[in-house]
Amino acid sequence: MKIAIAGGTGFIGSKLANRLYDEGHDIYILTRNAKNKQNKKRLTFVEWLNPAASPLEQLQGTEAFVNLAGEPLMGRWTKSKKAQIVASRLEATNEVVAFISKMEQKPSVLIQASAIGYYGHSDSITFTEADGPVNNNFLTEVARKWENAAVQAEAYGVRTVLTRIGIVLDKREGALAKMIIPYKLYAGGKVGSGRQWMSWIHIDDAVGLMAFAIQTKSIKGPLNVTAPHPVRMQHLNRSVANVLGKPYWLPAPAFAIKVALGEMSTLVLDGAYAYPKKAVMHDYPFMYTNIDAALKQVLT
Repeated sequence: MKIAIAGGTGFIGSKLANRLYDEGHDIYILTRNAKNKQNKKRLTFVEWLNPAASPLEQLQGTEAFVNLAGEPLMGRWTKSKKAQIVASRLEATNEVVAFISKMEQKPSVLIQASAIGYYGHSDSITFTEADGPVNNNFLTEVARKWENAAVQAEAYGVRTVLTRIGIVLDKREGALAKMIIPYKLYAGGKVGSGRQWMSWIHIDDAVGLMAFAIQTKSIKGPLNVTAPHPVRMQHLNRSVANVLGKPYWLPAPAFAIKVALGEMSTLVLDGAYAYPKKAVMHDYPFMYTNIDAALKQVLT
């Protein structure tokens, strides 16, 4: 299968590309600079999103498109940072849809990145793919615009899957890599109220579920990329401490986190219980459904 991945050099994209490559697919990774990348058999780097690039010819015959491209959320959310977060996602998604519109043979599926931030935050509601946002903030705005741009691909007969991704567990990259720093310094403890829901997923299941969605024709529309058993932040924090063999004693109050992180503090202070109903209904074989087992595999 010929698969094109935008954002294929990023945190999740690189691991998804490796998995699909190992499964025997032909992988085309869209990148702003292909000159410093090394092609190999069944792996091709394709330059895009700059005036000199003309990737359409190389992408003809693509059977599946994956779009994970966008400015990372990490970093203080200044006005310019927020604008770049939105603009980068819309630019990449609009370009992918434009490619699809011009292809002689349309891909069968578009796997589009989104986030559980789409739902807003709540300590009491269980969100499935059928639910809409319960409150509005910057993250809901980003996810809504991102998804609205992607669903334009449906006009060309392309099955479109909106992967609403939760907290991805990997010790080298992502939120967990930053979360464990205080514990390594013997300064870990409860974050905020501790009651906010953390809808997590192991990195292997995150890429596994995306690969599963490529092959499963009955999956379309929103897809919660989360494990079946979210936990409260306090549970997650204690589990991290136990796995690392570090103390759990120094709380990080909400006001201090807000001062340190500004508006980005919502990533750790607010949460949502996002249940992967579609994955469960389609019998996706989760490798990790228990937070303690997932953290032990990631952190040891």
